Amino acid sequence: MSMWQGPRIPEVTAEDAAAGREPHVLLDVRGEDEWTAGHAPTAVWMPLGRVESARFELPINRRIVCVCRVGERSARAAAVLLQMGFDAVNLAGGMLAWQEHGLPVVRDDGSPGTVI
Repeated sequence: MSMWQGPRIPEVTAEDAAAGREPHVLLDVRGEDEWTAGHAPTAVWMPLGRVESARFELPINRRIVCVCRVGERSARAAAVLLQMGFDAVNLAGGMLAWQEHGLPVVRDDGSPGTVI
């Protein structure tokens, strides 16, 4: 469960997000330095501060899996997206859980990355 103190936000595990059983967008809402250090290979980067103004940049017909380092910022992003009518969920445990499950973390050039 995330540390976000707002309404309960639906969550998925890192394994479920990586498996891609249903079409989704993995939306990384961390800061630029965190993104640059390493991210999931298929993730789309949009810092948390941009989420509210990005209504027309995100697909309405796909689930949006929000991710940050541990899950707090991504829970906020998911809450905003849910209020806008998107099917949004939080990735439980964030990128730390992603990395702990042995899932790939890369830099933009495809070289191995790290979660900071």
